[in-house]
Amino acid sequence: MHTHEIVNQVPDLKDYNLFSTDLALAEGVAREGAGWHACALSAHGAELGSAEVIGLAELANRHTPELRTHDRTGHRIDVVDFHPSWHALLELLRRAGLHALPWMQPGDGAHAARAAGYFMHGQVEAGSLCPTTMTFAAIPVLQQEPALFAQLRERLYAREHDGRDLPIQHKRSILIGMGMTEKQGGSDVRSNASIAMPMDPLNGGRGQPYLLSGHKWFFSAPMCDAHLMLARTENGLSCFFVPRWLPEGARNPILIQRLKDKLGNRSNASSEVEFEEAMGIMVGEEGRGIPTIIEMANHTRLDCVIGSAALMRQALVQAIHHARHRSAFGRHLADQPLMRNVLADLALESEAATMLMLRLAHAFDAPDDPLQRAWKRIVTPAAKFWICKRALEFSGECMEIWGGNGYVETGPMARLYREAPVNSIWEGSGNVMCLDVLRAVEREAQGFALLLAQLEQAAAGHALLAARVDAIRQMLAMPADRREALARRFVQQLVLALQGMLMLAHAPAASADAFLAGRCEADGGRVYGTLGAATVTAQEAILQRAWPAH
Repeated sequence: MHTHEIVNQVPDLKDYNLFSTDLALAEGVAREGAGWHACALSAHGAELGSAEVIGLAELANRHTPELRTHDRTGHRIDVVDFHPSWHALLELLRRAGLHALPWMQPGDGAHAARAAGYFMHGQVEAGSLCPTTMTFAAIPVLQQEPALFAQLRERLYAREHDGRDLPIQHKRSILIGMGMTEKQGGSDVRSNASIAMPMDPLNGGRGQPYLLSGHKWFFSAPMCDAHLMLARTENGLSCFFVPRWLPEGARNPILIQRLKDKLGNRSNASSEVEFEEAMGIMVGEEGRGIPTIIEMANHTRLDCVIGSAALMRQALVQAIHHARHRSAFGRHLADQPLMRNVLADLALESEAATMLMLRLAHAFDAPDDPLQRAWKRIVTPAAKFWICKRALEFSGECMEIWGGNGYVETGPMARLYREAPVNSIWEGSGNVMCLDVLRAVEREAQGFALLLAQLEQAAAGHALLAARVDAIRQMLAMPADRREALARRFVQQLVLALQGMLMLAHAPAASADAFLAGRCEADGGRVYGTLGAATVTAQEAILQRAWPAH
């Protein structure tokens, strides 16, 4: 005897195109000069949305990496084993060029094209983005050492994944990781205690081999073929390229002590390592390790913004899909006025995040232009602070829309929720980002003046945006110590003003007005679903734009 029929359960979201169903993304790709890549992005979006790839993501997060420190005879091997799904995901990333596209095909729209692909992959599986980001960000650093880069270039740019654990010269492609953080310092890398001694005391310096001794508290993706590390020489912190294998074929003595048992990002391995006289090549000027990696940090921070915007987009799509199929109290959730308010508010937040990340990526194509440099240097840490913070609350709200079904690991919402905090923490926490914004405003005074002028022009005739720009100017006039205390408030105002400007310029008028009104100082905008009465008639159009009904 059957006890009940299974009804009112939502079908899995699968076999859809992540690009063609995202109007804000497709419009932004064209607007930011990446229209030439639209066909490839559409093909990639269809592949990522397939049931097969969604299944790979689930497998990679269920079967997490395993560390083997020794072989059966007691020899140290320090190997991390991954499920085959992990390598399949890395193959997808590599084939799409997300590890190096702007370096392989530089030009207008290259960074936006890559950002769009990265954004789509991040909606399906986030852990595999970590070694991809680090490899991408390492390339401009390694280009500073022409002799070293010449040996690596072909393998860095290769569009195939080679997961074999072999010396670099025997591989078809390579991945680069990072090892900056030590247990005593965290974000304060100037307190790093690892030391580096030249192999030849009479011939040290840039491009020369050193022996590194010390530890790293977060050593990301330990199976990468090499890592960029910071270590201290007699002349201060320097940057080093440290391969997993030595040129003669022996293992470099980098000992993996344990893998981190992380809240999220579980498909990817993060580790603690000790190294005693591991060989590394100095990259950049001796004693200038931190300036050497600043460019790398800019790229990794942009990827944090893209990755968090991706989590928001996927959580939104899952929430709308659920609400259109799930019934309660006699009608679909999506037909209920309060739920429509919540979903529309979430849709506006997601669209504004998508616009901002694509506009930021576009700025990386023209770093010598003062305005674009201001976007890159000032807005990148600001966006990392705000978008990554919003992703936490956003994913929790979307999980709540699913109710109890969202709280179990067999659905997608739990993984999205667990994934959300990492981007706020990685590459500098919120306070670090906000203080960096203040420093960048002072150092990029010309560019920031152009940025403010751009905002003021957009605010002409729009009272809510004008009020936010006035608040920014008032905080700039404060004494330095008070401005530092209000740094988070300043950055919040700046990002919301920039998002409002982009929405006014590129979103439907009703969407832009609803976004600005929902985030004005009086309404707060911290709880989703508080859009005013004036937006009610526009909410269905907002939802159709966010996720067209099938």
